[in-house]
Amino acid sequence: MAEIPTDATDLFTKQTFAHVSTLLPDGAPHTTPVWIDYDVDANRILVNTERDRRKDKNVRADPRVSVSMTDPDDPYRMLSVTGEVDELTTDGAREHADELAGRYTGTAEYPSPIQTERVIMRIRPDQVRYSGA
Repeated sequence: MAEIPTDATDLFTKQTFAHVSTLLPDGAPHTTPVWIDYDVDANRILVNTERDRRKDKNVRADPRVSVSMTDPDDPYRMLSVTGEVDELTTDGAREHADELAGRYTGTAEYPSPIQTERVIMRIRPDQVRYSGA
């Protein structure tokens, strides 16, 4: 397992948008822009989604993913991670969505209606590429 460099952890405290790639049933890549978070203690990247969305279905079938992001303040500073979703959990997922909404939109609650339930994808980094400016 690879570690996220300490110098890169601030990317998870900003309004950094990431692109998460999962694999469709036919093996083709599926890439989605997402809000992103990081559990420093567990060394897991967190993506919050809704049950039965395409990325949720994809990682249930094949947990391999890649995540790429650039610093919103410096587009030449980037972090790219390849790994696996080693846990999908609904525990605390609604609260986590609200927390992300606070960071990204300044609102107290997640702004979109939830059709099913929120799910946190916990991604174990296996390969990490980081380029600081």
